[in-house]
Amino acid sequence: MRPLAGGLLKVVFVVFASLCAWYSGYLLAELIPDAPLSSAAYSIRSLGERPVLKAPVPKRQKCDHWTPCPSDTYAYRLLSGGGRSKYAKICFEDNLLMGEQLGNVARGINIAIVNYVTGNVTATRCFDMYEGDNSGPMTKFIQSAAPKSLLFMVTYDDGSTRLNNDAKNAIEALGSKEIRNMKFRSSWVFIAAKGLELPSEIQREKINHSDAKNNRYSGWPAEIQIEGCIPKDQS
Repeated sequence: MRPLAGGLLKVVFVVFASLCAWYSGYLLAELIPDAPLSSAAYSIRSLGERPVLKAPVPKRQKCDHWTPCPSDTYAYRLLSGGGRSKYAKICFEDNLLMGEQLGNVARGINIAIVNYVTGNVTATRCFDMYEGDNSGPMTKFIQSAAPKSLLFMVTYDDGSTRLNNDAKNAIEALGSKEIRNMKFRSSWVFIAAKGLELPSEIQREKINHSDAKNNRYSGWPAEIQIEGCIPKDQS
């Protein structure tokens, strides 16, 4: 009788263990969401990994500044041309005043005039300084700017070959220190104000001459730029 009782006890134990295993499997299946095995395996594997922290995407600023201008200032960015395919640009308060996209920039000196009080552009023109007699019209254009105007000037290609002395005098009268140093294909940018004073800390002018040994492009110097913030009219 004892061997029979021992065998029956083993059978009962096996049946009980099987039921427990089946019930455990059933509970596990109910608790785990319905997902592919590979996804579940990835989730288990990723538990031991450190979370990857991603820096937030920087907010774009006016005229592509790195840092925002104060609300009581105008943002500006001037970019000279550089090489045949890199045209000059003038940006003011995040508005492109002159550029290839607008089709209003060309070889020579490109000028945009802005009303300082309203911040609105009043005129834009380009003056070819390699061919034609355009120094006279450019001088008149500069002198026609109304009081309390901002003038932005950038070169693309050559801005000096046919630049005469009267034009140089008109630009020099606005505060330029480099206009008489312009050479063939010099990259040049300049900010001027008529009827008001700009803060002394603002960079107003920059120039880069063509140099066969140091040119970024074949026969062309690198483009240059200046950017900043101009205080708005408080009157």
